[in-house]
Amino acid sequence: MNANSDRVLAMPAIWLRDNCQCVQCRDPHNHQKLFKITDLPEHVSVGDISSTGDGYVITFLPDGHRSEFSNRWLASYHSTDDLGRSEHAKSLWRVGDLEPGAHHADWSTYNDNSAVRLGILRGIAKIGFAVLHNVPVEDRAVLSVAKSFGFVRETNYGELFEVRVEANPSNLAFTGASISPHTDNPYRDPVPTMQLLHCIANDVDGGDSGLVDGFEAAATLRDENPRAFELLASTPVTFAWSDAVTQLSAHRPMIELDPLGKIRGVRFNNRSLQTLRMKSDRLGEYYDAYRHFARILERSELMYEFRLDAGDCMIFDNTRILHARTAFEESSGGKRHLQGCYADLDGLGSTIALLERLVTSSQ
Repeated sequence: MNANSDRVLAMPAIWLRDNCQCVQCRDPHNHQKLFKITDLPEHVSVGDISSTGDGYVITFLPDGHRSEFSNRWLASYHSTDDLGRSEHAKSLWRVGDLEPGAHHADWSTYNDNSAVRLGILRGIAKIGFAVLHNVPVEDRAVLSVAKSFGFVRETNYGELFEVRVEANPSNLAFTGASISPHTDNPYRDPVPTMQLLHCIANDVDGGDSGLVDGFEAAATLRDENPRAFELLASTPVTFAWSDAVTQLSAHRPMIELDPLGKIRGVRFNNRSLQTLRMKSDRLGEYYDAYRHFARILERSELMYEFRLDAGDCMIFDNTRILHARTAFEESSGGKRHLQGCYADLDGLGSTIALLERLVTSSQ
């Protein structure tokens, strides 16, 4: 026996038995388990363990079942390369942490080079956003970008939506007004987890874009005012939106935590937040927490500002990254027009895993 075998034996016997990879336990084509947890003996123990050179064979008691575990599989279990949803799996950032151009790529290079695409998509998983340049300035091109890593999430807006000045806007986004940092569609349950905005035209004064890492902002609030953080993470509030044919609402906290108390999501949109309904002695305290968080979100050191030009497409995690826009005014011959759509993080994660397999096999 050695340190590696000691490490294997340190795992509970039932865990090892439940993760047996043999063809009697898992379908060789889809790798799904062929047994239920109640099919296993109630009291499982390790009867024998032997080395194969590149792993271990374990014989279990009381049924004598034999399982083989490779060192590679065991190492993958202990890997710290986590693309999970909570803050511990992310790289939280402020503007000064971002390397110029590191999370930008040309659309054709992104399409033609698997390693480049993998780098961009992993960047979205880690820091929450990326920008592609020279995407064709064509109607519905944003859908092609979404389909390069996942599936389009259709909503009441359709497959895509137009962000441009409208005569009778149903949303302030469809005006030239400045828009403060916010997440989209907090009134949906579940909320779209990814958003894309493709610039068709932007030849106006103003209309610059901004992105804020909501996880960094929430972590800052936790450091500066733990009570405010606790209030925003534990108090559900209502977000809603409606028009003539749609009425949507969701009742969720502004800061979502995972079961371990780590930041997992942010819902923040002053335009769709409804009248707060809580006891009067709690309202004042909640408003103080809400204001503190809002002020953090508007700090210049947290706001990554840039301009989308025609052909640029930004992709971001809508559960984490808040986006903003400066005011603009359209004049004769000048306009600002974006096309947007939604997608989801599960498609992103799947594409990353497949690309990692592809890139690794080609090296």
